[in-house]
Amino acid sequence: MRNRENAKYFKWGVTGAAVVAFGIVLFFLLYRADGFSGALNALGGILRPFIIGAALAYLVTPLANSLTKKMNGKHEGLANALALAIVLIVILAILLLIVPKLIDSIVGIAQALPGQAEALGKKITALLAENPDLQATWGEIYDNLGDEAKNMFSGLTGGDSGKLTDLAMKVLSGAAGGVVSVFGVLLDLLIGVIVSLYFLSKRRQLAEQAKLILRGTLKAEWADWIEREVRFADRMFNGFFVGKLLDSAIVGVICFVGCLLMRFKSSLLIAVIVGVTNIIPFFGPYIGGGVCALLLLLENPTHCLMFLVFVVVLQQIDGNIIGPKILGDSTGLSALWVMFGILLFGGLWGIIGMLVGVPLMAVIYDIIRQITYRGVRRHGHEEMIASYEARFHAKK
Repeated sequence: MRNRENAKYFKWGVTGAAVVAFGIVLFFLLYRADGFSGALNALGGILRPFIIGAALAYLVTPLANSLTKKMNGKHEGLANALALAIVLIVILAILLLIVPKLIDSIVGIAQALPGQAEALGKKITALLAENPDLQATWGEIYDNLGDEAKNMFSGLTGGDSGKLTDLAMKVLSGAAGGVVSVFGVLLDLLIGVIVSLYFLSKRRQLAEQAKLILRGTLKAEWADWIEREVRFADRMFNGFFVGKLLDSAIVGVICFVGCLLMRFKSSLLIAVIVGVTNIIPFFGPYIGGGVCALLLLLENPTHCLMFLVFVVVLQQIDGNIIGPKILGDSTGLSALWVMFGILLFGGLWGIIGMLVGVPLMAVIYDIIRQITYRGVRRHGHEEMIASYEARFHAKK
């Protein structure tokens, strides 16, 4: 009897100590949030090649598994290397075809920007002179602008091409700085490719090691639940990314053909921007469409209007035909939680967060649902689950 009481008190003590320790850690993280964030960023920078290698290996694994099956389970190492080589060759071919033309388009835009912006400024000035009411409204808006925005608009409407030339030079210098940073990314990518080969060759061993850790540290019930959630997460991320990449590639090709037919000067650049930003759920089409519309506005206002009509039609086709055919209801999330996931993880991790936000939110949603259902069943209210599923998740 005394042993049972001692065991009970010991468990209470351990639980209390764990709660206190968690509170201390949480307080430290909140109080030293900046320092902790800086340490995480520094660690992420050091481990960037390792992270790139792990992500690349994850994306290549389905192809490697397919090649291994075709080789009847033999020569797995050759299948891994071949799958990685195929993916890298495709990426390199796309870059060699697109990047030079993109650079030419960006340089051409930067060189033509002062003249185009000055011509647009003269049109704006003439329009304001002919419409006193519009000029008064613009004056109120102008007074509320910041100094940099005022300088830019004064350069436009005043014909000060020097300021616009400075802006173009800033664009070019920024592009030059980007070229330098690209070399650092290429070095990380090279190391990442080597790391990915190790991940691919050891993926089965790593999976078994993870299972051993689960079975050795947790009860069978919890270990089974974690394994199910890991498989669910794998389906979510793999299905979402593969489907989204294919969907965005199709949208980019359609956009390129449409821009060629409408004879836009920067057709390839516009198609790449629309295709890449389309990978970002919900907000991507607006970001890409807005950037391209601004570029075309400087080139030709009529082209800008044509593009806006075209991109709206294209996104309707993608949203109602192409996307559902490829992705289907891959995540099972409502639009509310899709937006929440993008905003939350986008705010935390930037563009990467916006890319992974939807599948990650789907995994978190499923974990909360599983825990909730487990508690409801434990309290004997299974009819509530049946009623909820019938009302909100029944197939129509």
